Amino acid sequence: MYIFGQPVLRKHAEDIAPDYPDLKELISNMFETLKNAEGVGLAAPQVGLPIRVVVIDLDCISDDEPQYKGFLRTYINGHILEESEEQATMEEGCLSIPGIHENVKRPAKVRIEYLDENLTPHDEWVEGFVARVIQHEFDHLEGKMFVDHVSPLRKQLIKKRLVGMAKGKFSCHYKAKANH
Repeated sequence: MYIFGQPVLRKHAEDIAPDYPDLKELISNMFETLKNAEGVGLAAPQVGLPIRVVVIDLDCISDDEPQYKGFLRTYINGHILEESEEQATMEEGCLSIPGIHENVKRPAKVRIEYLDENLTPHDEWVEGFVARVIQHEFDHLEGKMFVDHVSPLRKQLIKKRLVGMAKGKFSCHYKAKANH
């Protein structure tokens, strides 16, 4: 897992060709990494690859949220096409920013296009928690992180921790790579 301060997390990720080498293996490895880190979403830049691949596993919260039973999705070459005017605020955290959680305001619904793991194209509206996770992960594909969306005051309050994190001062229970 690449941690805040790694340059790949600030790169604009590129679409991939359908014949991208070992794509199925990459997706499988990303799901395994996500499970080991106990997260709900993971973007390829977080594992050091500046490409547009995201995996989301909401099945892990299905004990509390039964509607997500079996929700494991892959988003290849994902893009947000439209956003609702309605906004929603929710606390977010990130595997690449361990230990920091902040309230983030985002559109309540988004229209996305992507290819699934079988390279079948999709164009759909998503809302609620799914929309939240997709926007968070798709931000990684644009070189953005959730802390970019917090108020200037909150940013100032967490700045020292982020600078420390970029220098390798953090702890987490999963394998991580800092920029030091």
